[in-house]
Amino acid sequence: MSSRYPVVDGFEQSARQYDRLVGINPGYHRALRRSARRLHLPDGGRGLRLLDAGCGTGASTAALLRIAPHARIVATDASANMLAQAERKSWRDKVEFVHAPLGGLEEAGVRGPFDGIMAAYLLRNLSDPDAGLRVLRELLAPGARLALHEFSVRNRPVSRLVWSAVSWSVIIPAGELSTRGSGIHPYLWRSVLRFDSTEQLAARMRRNGLVGVRLGSMSGWQRGIVHTLTGKRPETAEA
Repeated sequence: MSSRYPVVDGFEQSARQYDRLVGINPGYHRALRRSARRLHLPDGGRGLRLLDAGCGTGASTAALLRIAPHARIVATDASANMLAQAERKSWRDKVEFVHAPLGGLEEAGVRGPFDGIMAAYLLRNLSDPDAGLRVLRELLAPGARLALHEFSVRNRPVSRLVWSAVSWSVIIPAGELSTRGSGIHPYLWRSVLRFDSTEQLAARMRRNGLVGVRLGSMSGWQRGIVHTLTGKRPETAEA
């Protein structure tokens, strides 16, 4: 695996099977749309410019487009193979895909301000989540909102048990069967267990300059496991 982006190689290997695997997750796409709605974008996104950071194969992009069909969307990912799967799908001409890691967006020509940013399952995979949050904050227009769609089970004993049960009974066996040797699915299980609690993640957002941080829950088996955390870039530098 790449020493600079240690998770990317695993996603490169699993890209072709990724959509099939998430398709067996009941509520996966509905949960993404719920997080997109929590950006509170007015008028179907008319006149707005949005960023989908870490778009993968485009599921989060589709969620944004469903909620804001009139917005211009820039979707980025560090994995070329995941991005290639996204680009093969049918998109409106207002969606632009860019191959770049979060730390390399400016070099790739992706610059703010954005009227809203969605980052689904991204922050947990970064080597420096604080630096990642600062990049996202700086890309936001003043007063614009960031929505983090993320797993978080720390300090939730029942949620940890459910996550481990689902991981070892469904996710890891199905994933390893289709993408032998990638190691991405055991990594997924471990990374979720090790990641911030929702309280820690909210504090991390505030520490890195986001205000009005709020927590939103999901339904079904993902309740207590997948969450939306939203926060805004302050309206003024003084704030």
